Amino acid sequence: MEQGGHNKTGRMIDREAVEQSSRLKKKMNAGAQASEVSGKGLGRMVEAFMKLPGIGKKSAERLAFAVLEMPMDEASGIAQAILDLKQHSRHCQICNNITEDETCSICRDEHRDASRICVVEEPSNILILEKTGIFRGRYHVIMGALAPLDGIGPENLKIDTLLDRLKSGGITEVILATNPTTKGEMTALYLSKLIKPLGIGVSRIAYGLPVGGDIEYADASTIQRALEGRRAM
Repeated sequence: MEQGGHNKTGRMIDREAVEQSSRLKKKMNAGAQASEVSGKGLGRMVEAFMKLPGIGKKSAERLAFAVLEMPMDEASGIAQAILDLKQHSRHCQICNNITEDETCSICRDEHRDASRICVVEEPSNILILEKTGIFRGRYHVIMGALAPLDGIGPENLKIDTLLDRLKSGGITEVILATNPTTKGEMTALYLSKLIKPLGIGVSRIAYGLPVGGDIEYADASTIQRALEGRRAM
């Protein structure tokens, strides 16, 4: 404990809160400025786009004006597509992939190799891996990665359901395709220690992916090399 009763953890939390508040103010200011110049409707649209990941003020303004210039039927189509996505999409009850049914098309496909499961962090990772056309097994999404400092432990991920699938029998290999980040590596190591005692082979995708990057942003050829060069753990 430091003088004044504030420790390093407290200062870190305060700094994170300040940064988050600053980002929120920037978004509100951007929307307010657009509202003042071009109307409240455009301002709200700018604020809405800035809530999306990777979208800053300039990109949000550009998208808002693009929507404004669209024919009404195209704009209505986008709005309806967003509503349909939110209303009808759910997680597959087996692998946690995104689907509109109880189970996704991959889990229902009898032609896929049911003896191999590829573990990924997010549903979006499945889409990227499928673009390669290389992996013909099935998937399991654990919905994140271990991050003790952020309060994310094994109980916060879909690890129990993965172990249930493995214990049901018929699985000979688990490919750990978590992101090549510190959190992803920690998660892969943790899963490996849980899976090996079950007598199931465990492999890790090779570093065809850039260290510190996300699977979601890798191209298909990089993913293909990573899958083909996976190594045992």
